[in-house]
Amino acid sequence: MSRIINSLALAAVAALAAGQAHAYTVFSGVDPNGTPTKLATTPLSSAAESSFKAKLTGVGTETFESQTVGAVAPLTLNFGVAGTAQLTGGNGRVADNAGQEAFGRYSVPGGTKFWNTQAVSSTGFSITFSQDIAAFGFYGIDIGEVASGTVRVEFRNALDSVIQTLDVPSAPGAGADGSVLYFAALAQSDTELFRSVRFITSTGIADTFGFDSFTIGTKSQVVTEVPEPATLALVGLGLLGVGLSKRRRA
Repeated sequence: MSRIINSLALAAVAALAAGQAHAYTVFSGVDPNGTPTKLATTPLSSAAESSFKAKLTGVGTETFESQTVGAVAPLTLNFGVAGTAQLTGGNGRVADNAGQEAFGRYSVPGGTKFWNTQAVSSTGFSITFSQDIAAFGFYGIDIGEVASGTVRVEFRNALDSVIQTLDVPSAPGAGADGSVLYFAALAQSDTELFRSVRFITSTGIADTFGFDSFTIGTKSQVVTEVPEPATLALVGLGLLGVGLSKRRRA
C-alpha cells in the first residue's frame, strides 16, 4: 500500500512540475479578409484579446492615437502604471487610415493611427520596457499577404538574452490581404519575465505590415488563478503520500 501511495505522491509532484514548465501561455486569433478593405468586425482576434486581458488587471495599452503621424523610431510608448517603453530599429513610422487603408493596413480595434513598418528581417524593430514585464499582446494587420510573410517575436531579459522566440500565425493564402490577427504571451514564472521584445519580420521580398494596440502587464498585474479542484486533489494526495511515508519510516 505504501508503495502505491509513494507512487501517487511522485506522480503528483511530477504533474505539478510539468505545470510549471518553461513555456509562455499564448493567446491568438486570426480574422482572414482577402481584400484591402477594412474589416467591419474582427471576432476571432477580438476574442483572443479579451481572453488575454481577462488574465490581467489595470494594464496599459499604446494605441498610437497620441502619436504624431509620420513619427519614426525611436518612439516613446506609454503604458500607464506599467511604465513606458522605447520602440527602436526598423524603418517604420506612425501612419493613419487615410494614408494606408487602401493598402490593407489600418488601425485596430478602433481609432485612426498605427505602426506601419516594412517586413524585412534586417530592419526588424524592438520595444524595450522600463521594467520587467510578464504579459505582452498586440494586433497585426495585413501580415502574410506577400510570399506568406511571417512574424516572429523574441522575448529578451534585462541582459538582452533571448528567453524564447514565438512564431505569430497569419491568415493563409489570399485571406492574408487586409487580415487582422491578435497575438499575446503571458509569462508563467519569474524566469520568463522579459525586459524587451524584438519583432523579426521577413518575406524575402518587399512588403509592409501594420501593428496596433500594444498591451503590457507587469507581474503584479497578472490575475492570480485558483488551482482547479483536480489539481488541488492531486497535490493533496501527493502530500498525503509523503506524510504517510515519513510516518512509516518513523
